[in-house]
Amino acid sequence: MTTFPATALDLQRVQRRTVFVLSSAQLLSGIGNGATLSVGSLLAVQLTGSDAWAGSVTTIMTLGTAIAAMPLAGLASRRGRRIGLMTGLLAGLAGALLVVASTVAANFILLLAGSALLGVATAANLQARFAAVDLAEPEQRGRSLAIVVWAVTVGAVAGPNLIKPGAIVGEALGLPAISGPFLFSTAGLFLAAMLILVGLRPDPLLYAAARRRQDLAVAGAPPATLQRQSLRHGLRAVRESPKALLALAAIVTAHACMAAVMSMTPLHLQLLGEHGSGGTHDHSMGTDAFALIGFTISLHIAGMYALSPVMGWLTDKAGRIPTILLGHGLILAATACAGFGAATPALVTVGLVLLGLGWSAATIAGSTLLAESVREEDRVLVQGVSDTLMSGAGAIGAGCAGLVLAWIGYQGLNMVALAIAGAVIAVCLLAVLRERQAGPVSPVS
Repeated sequence: MTTFPATALDLQRVQRRTVFVLSSAQLLSGIGNGATLSVGSLLAVQLTGSDAWAGSVTTIMTLGTAIAAMPLAGLASRRGRRIGLMTGLLAGLAGALLVVASTVAANFILLLAGSALLGVATAANLQARFAAVDLAEPEQRGRSLAIVVWAVTVGAVAGPNLIKPGAIVGEALGLPAISGPFLFSTAGLFLAAMLILVGLRPDPLLYAAARRRQDLAVAGAPPATLQRQSLRHGLRAVRESPKALLALAAIVTAHACMAAVMSMTPLHLQLLGEHGSGGTHDHSMGTDAFALIGFTISLHIAGMYALSPVMGWLTDKAGRIPTILLGHGLILAATACAGFGAATPALVTVGLVLLGLGWSAATIAGSTLLAESVREEDRVLVQGVSDTLMSGAGAIGAGCAGLVLAWIGYQGLNMVALAIAGAVIAVCLLAVLRERQAGPVSPVS
């Protein structure tokens, strides 16, 4: 493993540089996620001629994220964050090019392959938030993580609104208009990968490991051993810490609820628009429905990322578990609003914004608590497990949401998510109660 002269570098300066580079890369690469969410379903329907395949792109992308999380974590553990993140971003770059090729060749298989590789880039983006806390002091971990999460806002929110300018660029290059947003994704992913390659020096994970080895050597303790990179070993490490187990449950359930409700909201709004207020099928409402869908999803994504620094500040000041409690409380309020207001587009939009805010609070606080609740030698492995389970839960949530929607409707889908959020709130309240009985609650609890 690479070594660094740990005493020769100012830790705070290295941490500030690390957060800046990670945030800048997130801003550039976030365009890919927004473009896929907004255009992927339309492209799938166009290439297959069937609405049944509308959710395939999001599902394959999410599965790609889940499958790639552990290998990228293993690569980071062996070679450092820089190599792990850059590998994921370059895979996403290849994926964006495959999606463009799929529009030219009218090939659905190429679209799915490109979506899977874009999922690998998403896995890298998820791991970037953990890279932000490799060198952070305990009282700064939440904010450092949140800044990197926040940086994706510009690209992610812009993505759903790049359809028209992307079409202009695509046609100017002699490509199908619908491929345009993915041209922006290609450029963003390339610039992000180059920024990580050049700017993420020293590597935060390797530098932290060098400092840890130096401290152990001074103390005369044996060096830590590298843990096996497998899902089973990662879960074992999580089970050893009740707080890590709570953090993982909060992250996974928040993501499952968010993915399930968000993935079905465009279809629900489209049906509301097509049927109009009188309940009769009205295709003239289609254009307005698509505009509402783009606006709603943009606001939802803004809710997920725009207030991340606030959620990070709350995580550090109010505590990890109280902020997780806030996040799932917002998810409960969101599903109640969107569920009981399912017939009113404005209430659905408000619900989606609250859903994004709840996801943000639960994910930032949960990720911070998870990172500090396991042994340092297990940390990267557990982070990979977290991203695998988080993405897997998102894929299952999005995949099952259509069945639940057909069975009990959009309101019923929201009630299922409400029940899940309520269960997590109950567990968090019990954890807070146990901590108060044990003694004063620390801000980093």
